[in-house]
Amino acid sequence: MSTIAIIGAGPGVGQAVARRFAREGFAVALISRSQDKVDALAAELAGDGVTARGYAADVLDADALAAALTAAAADLGPVSVLQYSPLPARHYLRPVTETPAADILEAVRFSVLGPVAAVNAVLPGMREAGTGTVVLINGGTSVRPRAGYAGTSIGFAGESAYGQMLHDALEPEGIRVRQLVIPGAIPADDPERGPDAVAERIWGLHTTPGEFREFLSPLD
Repeated sequence: MSTIAIIGAGPGVGQAVARRFAREGFAVALISRSQDKVDALAAELAGDGVTARGYAADVLDADALAAALTAAAADLGPVSVLQYSPLPARHYLRPVTETPAADILEAVRFSVLGPVAAVNAVLPGMREAGTGTVVLINGGTSVRPRAGYAGTSIGFAGESAYGQMLHDALEPEGIRVRQLVIPGAIPADDPERGPDAVAERIWGLHTTPGEFREFLSPLD
């Protein structure tokens, strides 16, 4: 069974993506910092017939993140789709003139070194299979920096650059690297911007060739 690993899994988009991919026969690895939360989400999904399992890892801990992905592959099957979508910390959303260097460094670890660790953990398996998909989920500051959101503006820009390079390097090998930019919030009941709509777009990114970056909706 193929597995999608959702890093930053939660009851909104993470749950919707889990259900969407499960309909196509995927097992689901749910990864976040709280074991209790991912266990509860996995149990809820299992009640609906989804093969899901939770793993605790902080994306700031590269070794823990790699270990979680390795365990998921061993438990559920090879990770053929990797979604990196953890929510940034609130202190990444401070004005640039009020953001200390330590917070910028942490934002880079969160948005750049986290994806690097995750990709490095699953890429050998994808290369062996000759296929796979990496999906990076970012906000609008990934393409348009804002002085009031220093951490994400810098961290997401680095993540975008990393993803674009991966896209260019891995596309000839049959491995897709895609970015979905979601400007603003994700309203729970919005049919065009809600979790189910986002999940459908992510399924499309996995199944349809295209450029590296897509937007859920236009930037304001």
